[in-house]
Amino acid sequence: MSTIVLQITKKDLPKLKDYYVDYITKVPANSLFLAKFNNVTITAYHSGKVMFQGQQAVTESNKWQKLATNTKGSSRGQGSVNEHDYMPPDTLFRSAHIGTDEAGTGDYFGPITVSAVYVPEEKIGLLKSLGITDSKTLTDDRIRVLAKELVKEKIPYTLMTLHNDKYNQLQKKSWNQGKMKAMLHQHAIQKLLKKMEAAPDAGILIDQFCQPSSYIKHIKQEGIKLEKQTYFMTKAESYSTAVAAASIIARAKFVKEMDKLSSQAGVTIPKGASSKVDETAAYLIKKHGLAHLSSLAKMHFANTDKALKYAKR
Repeated sequence: MSTIVLQITKKDLPKLKDYYVDYITKVPANSLFLAKFNNVTITAYHSGKVMFQGQQAVTESNKWQKLATNTKGSSRGQGSVNEHDYMPPDTLFRSAHIGTDEAGTGDYFGPITVSAVYVPEEKIGLLKSLGITDSKTLTDDRIRVLAKELVKEKIPYTLMTLHNDKYNQLQKKSWNQGKMKAMLHQHAIQKLLKKMEAAPDAGILIDQFCQPSSYIKHIKQEGIKLEKQTYFMTKAESYSTAVAAASIIARAKFVKEMDKLSSQAGVTIPKGASSKVDETAAYLIKKHGLAHLSSLAKMHFANTDKALKYAKR
């Protein structure tokens, strides 16, 4: 159980409310709203204080880090999300290293994709000049172009895709999304190290989605050890060109898979977890039945219940 508190400027609070509007369950005294989304309780106050509580609190709060003026957090007594022994040295960002990132984790439809990318020191400047940056700041069309540039430059990478039929099977076996992501990141790293036949001198940087202790626990349960010189950091794509490149490759694959799903379904499958997503899911339930969604969507999301209500209308 984690609790993360962000301080958001008052002018940005409406953005959060609009994002969670379909998941607001009540408005407690002195608060702006209380919403429940992906097993996380989000409570926002008029002062700009926003509290995230639940197993996925770190992942959910990370969506809003760029709007935060400060961050406080705890996970069974731990400090803020970046207060741990696995923070990277500043020299890592200027050195050859592996970076990892994922896409699709907060989307109801589509798979989770994870990429690990190795960027040699001599390529860092070039990739920056090409515009390799956090994929969340780029359009899908631009992401497609940049992904091709990375391939053209022969940047070593690996890519893992967890489709929703398998995702739902793992979820029923009590794997939470944090464990799924940890295993995907670790497999992507191991595959890349095998491809390179050597570990980078500067190490490995994982875009942090949970506390390192939780990550290590997840992979240890499956008999896997953390690689030496592995670091964790939130918003790593803003500092590491390797993580930024990984975010682009992962997102490009996610977009490609979403296009494929739309083609197969005969209707545009929307990204995210909005009311439009609920309506599309309801349409698919009416046309093909609820079981059909298991290959398209993350069934434990609250969107499933909302879609069923739409489908009964």
